[in-house]
Amino acid sequence: MDLGLKDKVAFVAGGSKGLGKASALELSREGARVAICSRDNPDLPRAVEEIRELTGGEVIGIPADLTVSEEAAAFIRKGIDHFGTVDILVNNAGGPPVKKFLEIDEELWNLGFRLNLLSTITMTREAVPVMMKKRWGRIINLTSVSVKQPIEGLILSNTIRLGVVGLAKTLSNELAPYNITVNNVCPAYAMTERVRTLSEDIARTQGITPEAVIGRWESQIALQRLGKPEEVAALVAFLASERAGFITGDSIQIDGGFYKGIM
Repeated sequence: MDLGLKDKVAFVAGGSKGLGKASALELSREGARVAICSRDNPDLPRAVEEIRELTGGEVIGIPADLTVSEEAAAFIRKGIDHFGTVDILVNNAGGPPVKKFLEIDEELWNLGFRLNLLSTITMTREAVPVMMKKRWGRIINLTSVSVKQPIEGLILSNTIRLGVVGLAKTLSNELAPYNITVNNVCPAYAMTERVRTLSEDIARTQGITPEAVIGRWESQIALQRLGKPEEVAALVAFLASERAGFITGDSIQIDGGFYKGIM
């Protein structure tokens, strides 16, 4: 299927590893020119080089700490300076830590807010004016199945990511006249470095092994396995495409049957 992404310009936040990197790779495979960001560390240039080698596409890396609004905004501005435009924005950032309610102080609530909600607001605000002028755009927020079914121990994520859903639903109506779609991708557990770390954190608090934690997650999923990053990335690429032009304001879970609700 031709997704019509050749020479589109895609910005992927948190693109040096995990679901962000997988999404950037898939978009590059489809012919998009890609900018990724992450904190200033060796993972960023390694990811850029790996994606270039695998796809032959144009890929740039821009260091940015998404918990700092000025850096999140600068990622978009620098990317636009380089490419001259933006067509696709994938808002993505790592999740906040595993904590119970009374273990979370105001500083940690603020960190979670800046990481998972304010960064999305900031990057979207920078990208939207360019998309409006073009009368075309795709905004895709990588959130979590926790917006449909809260996950035990992740009260920060359960709370703050719902703000992204409210933002996307409202913004999708505002931007529809400009042919800009806004959607949320809501994965359950996929085998990423973040999920491995999460399993280790939970294992320490419960006195069990990370393998036991992962096994418990797998038992809650109808397909009895964790997701693959490339499976999530394929959904991101489809939502970024011409083929998905009639999908907006939606939160689409990709969870192997983890979510047990109907709506």
